Formats: sequence, C-alpha cells, structure tokens
Amino acid sequence: MKKIIITILLIFFCSSVSFAYETDYRQLYINMEVPTFSYVHGIDPGQYYDNKDATYSVYPLFRLTSPIYFKTITVQPGYYALTPVMHKGEPYLLFKDNGIVKYIVPVYKKELVPEGFYETHLPKPKLTFMQKMSKNFYGFIGKHFKRAKRKPKIQSYIEVNDLDNKFVSIIIYFGNYRYYTLFRTVQM
Repeated sequence: MKKIIITILLIFFCSSVSFAYETDYRQLYINMEVPTFSYVHGIDPGQYYDNKDATYSVYPLFRLTSPIYFKTITVQPGYYALTPVMHKGEPYLLFKDNGIVKYIVPVYKKELVPEGFYETHLPKPKLTFMQKMSKNFYGFIGKHFKRAKRKPKIQSYIEVNDLDNKFVSIIIYFGNYRYYTLFRTVQM
C-alpha cells in the first residue's frame, strides 16, 4: 500500500513539474520591452564583416504576407533579411529591406543549435558533373594553398510556429545559435 501511495505521489509530482515548464507566451510578451536604439541611416555596421567573403547576403530571407505586431511595432508585409545582432549584451533581430534596417525586435531566448541540425534539415545541393569537378579542383587548390581556401558559408534556417492566443514564434537558426522571437497576429 505504501508503494502505491509513493508511486501516485511521484507521478503527481512529475506531472506538475512538466506543466511548470510550459511557456506562458502572454506574460513573456508583456515582459519584453520595445527597443529604444536605432542605427545611423538604418545601416548595420556589422553587415560588411558578415558579407565580406560571400557573393550574396548570408542572412536568411523571410517573406511576410500579412502584418505581424510586436507591441508598438508593426512589421509590414514584404521580403526581409533577418539578422541577429547583440546590442549591449542583449540579442535583437533586425528586419532589413534592401540592406536598410526597418524594424528592431528583441529576442527572448538564445541557445545553441543542436548538433547535426543543419545536416538533417538543409537540402543537399545536386551538382552536375562539371560542378563536382570544379568543386574537387578548388578543394585541391585550397588544400595546398591556404590563402586560396574558400570559407564555408554561414548556415541558416527559419521556423515559424503558430501558437495559441494569436501569437506567432519565429525561430532563426544562424550559425551556432538559434534566436526565438515572439509576435502577435492582431494588435494587443
């Protein structure tokens, strides 16, 4: 009888602990503050260093078809390059249109990307015979001449999740970190 009571109490305790870890998005949204800083002429100073070794922008492109809201900020529909940045030790997400920062939104959680995530979620490029030969040739040159070695591009991925109570979560995987942001589909 004691074993049954202990087992029931243990099950009850474990279930209450699992419910405690559910995220309260409404409270999280209320606690986040609207950013008060901006960039001179809307130009991100770190953009040059991120893109200097690439032929095109390394930031993930995001297409938005309806407006989303973060308190007083309304992100209008369009194409945006999403850029995670750090400002005074806090992570933020920049929405850039044609290289100009349009919106700055706080990130509520930053964590490491699980190992092997990009290998399972990003498609492998299909190369023609000549592309394979070119890749092997440049790999050979880069192996013997360090200055000619090509740097791998920064890997990125985007997840958009529709949550309860008209909340939307956008998760940006960029390099070694993933950044969580929270928006509403209707203004609060």
